[in-house]
Amino acid sequence: MKSSIYGLTFEQLSQWLEEQGEKRSRAVHIWRNLYRSRVRSFSDMTEVNAATIALLDEHFVIETLSEHTRQQSQDGTVKFLFQLEDGNLIETVLMRHKFGLSVCVTTQVGCNIGCSFCASGLIAKSRDLTSGEITEQLMQVQFFLDAEGNGDRVSHIVVMGIGEPFDNFEHMSNFIRTVKDHQGLAIGPRHITVSTSGLVNKFKDFTDSDLGVNLAISLHAPNNELRSRIMKINKAYPLEKLMPAIDYYLEHSNRRATIEYILLRGVNDQLEHAVELAELLESRKAMVNVNLIPYNPVDEHSQYQRSTQEDIRAFYDMLKKHKVSVSVRLEHGTDIDAACGQLRSKQLDKASNG
Repeated sequence: MKSSIYGLTFEQLSQWLEEQGEKRSRAVHIWRNLYRSRVRSFSDMTEVNAATIALLDEHFVIETLSEHTRQQSQDGTVKFLFQLEDGNLIETVLMRHKFGLSVCVTTQVGCNIGCSFCASGLIAKSRDLTSGEITEQLMQVQFFLDAEGNGDRVSHIVVMGIGEPFDNFEHMSNFIRTVKDHQGLAIGPRHITVSTSGLVNKFKDFTDSDLGVNLAISLHAPNNELRSRIMKINKAYPLEKLMPAIDYYLEHSNRRATIEYILLRGVNDQLEHAVELAELLESRKAMVNVNLIPYNPVDEHSQYQRSTQEDIRAFYDMLKKHKVSVSVRLEHGTDIDAACGQLRSKQLDKASNG
């Protein structure tokens, strides 16, 4: 099976061309055609000679994803369910903000982290996505925007879809290097955010890499007892291990981090939880922002409900009182299958039930 051309970083493409007896410099023209002209066939490459096009066609393909289902929200959010070449399904989401267009990409087929409130973990991980499959999600969304004819460009990326990005570190990293490259999509590192549930052993690799992108940590509870109850990863990486890993990132990257906190009614959204969270972050509050996330209910996790507006406001106010930087996530796509992994889960359910 031919591999995706999107799976190569610019440096890898240059090296591959050299190994084939081609000039490394041809990578510039191929790259421009892929990411600026956004060709969907090698034969449409106008800056590349016929012999090189034939070579590319022999070894690579451009498109490997097919659109299975698409949902559009009244607020402009578009959720794509893509089918991979092996038949697996993944989700990708386009969100429209005042500051630009953001795409949320998936890094794994399924998820093994097993957060008890999350639709992504309803189906166990079957494999990692390749860097080409991650990159193509972004390109397929850009193709969709190109077809709309408004001249819109994807400006921001969040690596927060199905799966744990740190658990697919190499492919995730190559994806970021590809989309950042100034000769192609040129999406700035400050416009890219990677979210982790807390794979402590990868924090140093991420911090010491040349990626330079933003980091968000899914905390969701201010103590071990509660976090272990709703996030099984905390049993392997409790707060005593997670917080020093976050500190390493803050100290060595000199970048702020986002602390993600999903609010579950009567579970982790009371004032005592807000006080405990403020105390946990006390020595770090100059370098973190807490992002409070209203919960999108999932049928399979009916034990959890969305916090009331009063409780969300009280939690927010308590953090503010303790001088913790805090925001409430603006919701997108609430009139479609908003929760991450929800659309995929429903489609798989439908297929298994005939």
